[in-house]
Amino acid sequence: MTPKGPFDLARSREFFGGWPSPPSDPEAIVMAFPVEGWRTSASVVIHQQRGGRVVGDVYGAGAHAAKAWRQALATLSLDVDGRSYPGLGRRDAVIARLQRRYGLIRPTLFLSPYEAATHFVLSHRRSIAQSRATRARLAEEHGDAFEVDGVTFHAFPRPQKLRRLGAARGLDPERLLRLRGVADAALDGTLDRSRLRRLSIERALSEIRGLRGIGEFFAQGILFRGAGIVDDITRDEQLRLAVQHAYGMAVPPDSAAVDRIAERWRPYRMWAEVLLVLQLFREGGRHALVSRPRGRRRTVDA
Repeated sequence: MTPKGPFDLARSREFFGGWPSPPSDPEAIVMAFPVEGWRTSASVVIHQQRGGRVVGDVYGAGAHAAKAWRQALATLSLDVDGRSYPGLGRRDAVIARLQRRYGLIRPTLFLSPYEAATHFVLSHRRSIAQSRATRARLAEEHGDAFEVDGVTFHAFPRPQKLRRLGAARGLDPERLLRLRGVADAALDGTLDRSRLRRLSIERALSEIRGLRGIGEFFAQGILFRGAGIVDDITRDEQLRLAVQHAYGMAVPPDSAAVDRIAERWRPYRMWAEVLLVLQLFREGGRHALVSRPRGRRRTVDA
């Protein structure tokens, strides 16, 4: 496919990272994931040609190859028309500066809202290394495997397998219950990416918060980083700190002030937020980021 608007796979990989490459093509990336609908999994190898065209090979999906390809493109926000994205810089000098510094990058999403939800369950109150190790172990032991260029890649377990999961190393009983709830929500369509995008933000967040152990902060991550909302922003302390840092404010702005500034970012408010948080992470240091909004009820995300 030819992206609508600017897109640079190398820059996306530089700033969001984490993707492995096939040995024969170090500039390509490999994704392995359950295909929404959950009848199969797939591995997709994506490469960007010199002229900008994005090409890929789909392994293992059979009759669902086209669906797997669309899911991979959505993960890179390539299902969105970004031709007017550069125009944000003409309305906001701060965003223009960040677009020059980091390029016209698009958000890289979780492979599905289902995988976003499992990520937050696995990572809650655990180190990055611990959660990654648990996720990799689940994929290797219960996910579908694909051989690409002589290397085996494992998809995360499909929800049918996850909901039947018994005791597993690294998973306490409460975390297992939460994962089974996520699997059920994927199977009944609650976490379907297209469906979540069609709902209002308020209703989508409300439904996601209905999952066991999922509060406001996690719900926003699942919706915005899993489903890929384009023209809205999160309401959390991290964005307020990012706006404070980028706009040179003495104190973090309140949500109303952030909303007023964000009006200049339409119709790509989330893409602008990603630029701001990226700058905060790289220039403000990890200590500037927060793991959860303060002042929330502690009966959720706990």
